[in-house]
Amino acid sequence: MNAIELRSVSKSFEGRLAVDAASLQVRKGEMYALVGPDGSGKTTTIRMLCGIVPPDKGELFVCGFDVQRQSAEVKRRIGYLSQKFSLYGDLSIDENIEFFAEIHGVQDYQQRREELLEFTRLTPFRARYAENLSGGMKQKLALACTLIHAPEVIFLDEPTAGVDPVSRRDFWKILSNLLRTGITILMTTPYLDEAERCTHVAMMNGGKVLVADSPQNLKKIMKGTIVELVCSDIRKAASLLKEESVAREVQAFGDRMNIVVDDEKSDIRTIIELLEKNAVKVMDRRVVSPSLENVFISLLSGQAVGQVFEGGQVA
Repeated sequence: MNAIELRSVSKSFEGRLAVDAASLQVRKGEMYALVGPDGSGKTTTIRMLCGIVPPDKGELFVCGFDVQRQSAEVKRRIGYLSQKFSLYGDLSIDENIEFFAEIHGVQDYQQRREELLEFTRLTPFRARYAENLSGGMKQKLALACTLIHAPEVIFLDEPTAGVDPVSRRDFWKILSNLLRTGITILMTTPYLDEAERCTHVAMMNGGKVLVADSPQNLKKIMKGTIVELVCSDIRKAASLLKEESVAREVQAFGDRMNIVVDDEKSDIRTIIELLEKNAVKVMDRRVVSPSLENVFISLLSGQAVGQVFEGGQVA
């Protein structure tokens, strides 16, 4: 059974197409990620599913209910954690949860609150004002408030953006435990390493769903062999390889560079000769498995990574 479904959904703002004929299916009990650069349509998609903004075209369903025609039924079954911390800074953790329980009409919420405080490991800080919490603790509190009415589906819009690495890891442990309860999670994230943990990933750009599949299957559409190079001047090396067009693709990542080639042995030999001829020393090289980051950058650069069909499915 699908917990979430989009059918050819489009949305424009002031003449600019934010979401372009997007179609997605999210099964009940899975964690699904929307990834893409700023302006790719991720947040607009989430907001339409929550009934915050209406689509111009297409249909949206959550828990089997039409978002436009049965909005009251949908809202009873969903929770939404937005990009910005939207809780009350002058209320304590306890008071914020109580406030959201009352908004959702939750009676006898005390036991549920205790469970959520324990679940998010916020019990020792329950009397602290929200404005005095760290970024990671604020997100845990926001999640607790999102879950107070026991929703069937939760929408998380970049929940770990701007959060320190330790808090990010802790937040993900909480989400993993949450999945065991049978809840469905649809999230947006700018971090492709986070998307790797999801059951399915949809990559978006320019309002379109480019591909949608499991992380394992998405990696299979990457053409060629990826060789990681560590060299004395990454910027110069990347510029040289792009100018000479000796690789299918060049992706620079800080102090390393990923090169996509068709023939590992002959192409790498040519590449190393070119670099050393231009005073760039190659210190190390190794063949690596493709990551979602490799796949996504390849998609955005317009390189061939397999056939992409409308609706986000890959052949």
